[in-house]
Amino acid sequence: MLQAINKKHQTKVNRAVYWITKYSHLNNLRDIADGNGEEKEYKKYDRLCARSFDKYLDYLYELPKREQKQIEKNF
Repeated sequence: MLQAINKKHQTKVNRAVYWITKYSHLNNLRDIADGNGEEKEYKKYDRLCARSFDKYLDYLYELPKREQKQIEKNF
């Protein structure tokens, strides 16, 4: 996990990192489904990608700018 600059923000940093990692994984699955022409699977993963990215943004916006920049730099 990524180390927070300020320890009091570590929980939110961990959650933001979790959700961006989950988004990345789901995005890969969505790309595979799109490449295979599986429309139902593509829609499923597209919906899950949107949810996970929204959760990532929710946690990211609760953090100070310097913590946000650190996360974005590493992911």
